[in-house]
Amino acid sequence: MSDLTGFGGLFLTAFLAATVLPAQSEFVLAGLHLTDDYGRWWLVAVATAGNVLGSTVNWALGRYIEHFKGRRWFPIKQPVIDRAEGWYQRWGVWSLLLAWAPVIGDPLTLIAGMLRTSLWIFLPLVTFGKAARYVTVVVAI
Repeated sequence: MSDLTGFGGLFLTAFLAATVLPAQSEFVLAGLHLTDDYGRWWLVAVATAGNVLGSTVNWALGRYIEHFKGRRWFPIKQPVIDRAEGWYQRWGVWSLLLAWAPVIGDPLTLIAGMLRTSLWIFLPLVTFGKAARYVTVVVAI
């Protein structure tokens, strides 16, 4: 049962960390890894799955949020959207490899949805970048 609790907590923390909610999945991953009760590659797989799912929610929100653009209460002003779109278009879909990065990662996944990046392009790039980050964490410990 503790395996399910640990994996479930890691999945949830990784999911939340990929959204706008503050969470640090690397600390949970490191803590579970240090207990030696969990296989390192299972931990990487669970953390990656949760984090990618959270980023996919951002992508979906980005696709849907366009319906509200231009309304007075909309939280993102057009100049900010224009700058983000320009940056994303300049660097292209390859910038999604940095979806794991603090500060820029979550907005990147949202902008990818707003710009209608294909889910089939989005998923492998985001998954690769996030998995590489979690592998780095467990190997460094």
